[in-house]
Amino acid sequence: MNRLPACCTPLDAHWPLPEPLPGTVFFSTRFDPALLAASDFQRSAVPPPASIQRSVAKRQAEFLAGRVCARAALQQLDHLDCIPAIGEDRAPVWPAPISGSITHSTGHAAAIVGHKAQWRGLGMDLENLLSLERAERLAGEILTADELQRMGAIDREQIALLVTLTFSAKESLFKALYPIVQKRFYFEHAEVVEWSEAGHVRLRLLTELSSEWCQGKELEGQFAVDEEQLLSLVAVGA
Repeated sequence: MNRLPACCTPLDAHWPLPEPLPGTVFFSTRFDPALLAASDFQRSAVPPPASIQRSVAKRQAEFLAGRVCARAALQQLDHLDCIPAIGEDRAPVWPAPISGSITHSTGHAAAIVGHKAQWRGLGMDLENLLSLERAERLAGEILTADELQRMGAIDREQIALLVTLTFSAKESLFKALYPIVQKRFYFEHAEVVEWSEAGHVRLRLLTELSSEWCQGKELEGQFAVDEEQLLSLVAVGA
């Protein structure tokens, strides 16, 4: 049995989003880089890639926490004992029949996995909620012209949530679609068309990624806010 690193809390399988995703396994953990021990990688049987060995404690702790969640999810889904490697494109390398996503933000990491036969793409992203001032400053970099126009119609106290959600949902969209289309795209290539405080979000592609994933194609996502962090998920069904 692999032991937890000293910097991580026990893994939590509680589903944090509005709609459960059938056939998937989700795990999260809290971590503290200040508690990272030199023996943590060995203790938890997670071999650190060279790039991680050279990095600061914060990056080591978030990598370790994310991989521990991913391994536990793979073990529960398919009795697989493996740690997703870092691919040349920096994305996690999952076993061939499996879709997955790993995310982390300040002190919090999570992973989700499912079978490609059921979920072709899974994209999950965790972000710290922006302050209102920062959200207003970054809105022009994250939001399209149409999104900025729609932002003008909402109450000012919702702007921080909207900009954080737009950033996170587009990150989740990229993580879900990139393994399928093998093509990079950026914030200006998708837009949030609709969202609700109940945790539902609809996105639309503004670029041609493939014959299937064409301009105008819409996808549903979901999100939840907890302790000043926003978690979003975009799942592409088989």
